[in-house]
Amino acid sequence: MYLSLNSTLVADRVPWPEFARLAAKAGFPGVDVSTSGAMKDGFHATRSTLEQLKLTPAVAGFPVEFRKDDATFRRDLAKLEDAAQFVAAIGCPRMNTYVLSSSELPKAEQRKIYKERFRVAADILARSHVRLGLEFLGPLHLRKLFPYEFIWRMDEMLAFAKECGPNVGLELDSWHWHHAGATVKDIIAAGRENIINVQVNDSPNVPPDKIRDDERLMPGEGVIDLIGFFGALKEIGYEDGISPEVFGRGLKNIPPEEGARLGLETTRAIMRKAGVA
Repeated sequence: MYLSLNSTLVADRVPWPEFARLAAKAGFPGVDVSTSGAMKDGFHATRSTLEQLKLTPAVAGFPVEFRKDDATFRRDLAKLEDAAQFVAAIGCPRMNTYVLSSSELPKAEQRKIYKERFRVAADILARSHVRLGLEFLGPLHLRKLFPYEFIWRMDEMLAFAKECGPNVGLELDSWHWHHAGATVKDIIAAGRENIINVQVNDSPNVPPDKIRDDERLMPGEGVIDLIGFFGALKEIGYEDGISPEVFGRGLKNIPPEEGARLGLETTRAIMRKAGVA
């Protein structure tokens, strides 16, 4: 496992490729890739930046808006082949996205739409040997955001992902793992081959109806069982990126460099306690 800089640590204030330079300066061995930013910079420049900084690209954002109307989806889908070829060529054959845990449509209807869209996208990604991680969202307020509850449990999202294609798996976030009531056993049951990327953070000890997604803590500052979380990842042989993803915590009020270092130091500390660093 290696640590990768996620844009939340700098409150999304540092564009690519300066973001990659900051990752290296802060001491991260890896970096989360802005697909649009890196493509704008170009293949040769991006590859050169990663090589010069000795950074491993952990994961790239899925550049398709699948949550809106079909026209929007088709517009973005037309650009996915180029994006897939690009991320594969820079050594980052992994993309991730989140799936809202509530919707305007009944669950069965929404599931059918998303399944059809992800299947088409997965087929395109597979031609470049790129895998896609789907993130389930656990907090209660997100499950109640729209009229109909959608997929929010880890095991159900994994089952859905596998229906979408053999190259589709999970984006595993300790925050959502905890708030969805998932356990160490769920990680072990999923297995290494089904976890595309991992994000880590911590949670305050407040009731489920008071939890808000943008009030996260740095790893080790809250109540999530991160020792068990990392222990399970070690048990299944996970070797890819660990991205501290911390929304909130006043990170927009401190210099980006400080936020990056804080995320690195706190995550390293909890990984050492778990015996994985």
